[in-house]
Amino acid sequence: MLFRQKIFAIVASILIMLLVVELVRRRKLREEYSWLWLLTGGVIILLVLWYDLLVFITHLIGAIAPTTTLFIFGLLFLMLISLHYSIQISKLSHQVKEMAQQLTLLKGKLESQVGQ
Repeated sequence: MLFRQKIFAIVASILIMLLVVELVRRRKLREEYSWLWLLTGGVIILLVLWYDLLVFITHLIGAIAPTTTLFIFGLLFLMLISLHYSIQISKLSHQVKEMAQQLTLLKGKLESQVGQ
């Protein structure tokens, strides 16, 4: 890996990690999700600094180039994040449906009590 590429990857990872910390501080990102992004930035820094580990993982999974390994793991990461958010959206949709049903029942009871 070229020196410029290493510097770029390290700087980009540090900037992402700082952005995550700032988003948590401003309460725009919950702490429960921040660890995943901080861990990802840390792993990228680790792989950049310990390039032999990336090469070892590349050979271990049968990829040809280390960049392919990074691309595969990035794609898997995004797929897992998407799956997690799909589960969360499904839960929230179910909760909204139940709350709307309960609200309708409460409105009906209130109207029947007021009408008497």
